[in-house]
Amino acid sequence: MKPIIGLTASLELGRDEYGIEIADTEAILAAGGLPFMLCHLTEKADIDEIAEHIDGLFLAGGYDIDPTVFGEEPHPNLGVIIPSRDAFELALAKKVMALNKPILGVCRGAQVINIAVGGDMYQDISTQVTADLVQHQQRAPRFHGSHFVKVGESTLLHRLTGMRRLKVNSRHHQANRLVPKPLIISGVSSDGIVEAIESTQHLFVLGVQWHPENMARVADPASLGIFNGFIEACREEGDE
Repeated sequence: MKPIIGLTASLELGRDEYGIEIADTEAILAAGGLPFMLCHLTEKADIDEIAEHIDGLFLAGGYDIDPTVFGEEPHPNLGVIIPSRDAFELALAKKVMALNKPILGVCRGAQVINIAVGGDMYQDISTQVTADLVQHQQRAPRFHGSHFVKVGESTLLHRLTGMRRLKVNSRHHQANRLVPKPLIISGVSSDGIVEAIESTQHLFVLGVQWHPENMARVADPASLGIFNGFIEACREEGDE
């Protein structure tokens, strides 16, 4: 049986409809998983039931996250937020982690993982980070790797990719800041921005600030390794 992967969806403002990226579904399918789109549930019992049914959770990219969920006022450069999505994904991520089921988060999804365990984030790195930044909102095709990430030795990310230096794509203006236990920082860009986090206490919890689903479309080895490892962990969960 292929593992069932819960895939989070965006809510398109003014159109009253959910949306997902085709690249997300393609990457999950290619690695051997079955993606199922998740709508924004509000009842705890429903969220808990979804967590029980899925074999793994893919937290997709999307709009900004409401800063009030980690105790901050909105920055002037804060973008669009979808409160229903924030509430649903944070509650679901907490439950899936409590069940020790695999989670892969990309871009916004990496931030959801961090906030779910008590971390916080930069609302706008261009104005809140004093370092000279590399370009984090690339002007290049989505599949193109535009800057480098240094990978921590002996981390999950290292094991999945087999590399200590990755070339990744980039289209974000927010990033994780405080990363609390049980998470560790497993990847950083040359300007010090947190690019990858992972759990030291769970079967598989990984968040990356870039979009491996886009790079998987051009058979990028590191991106394929991330998705293959995620689906394999989900398969092991489903077999239990």
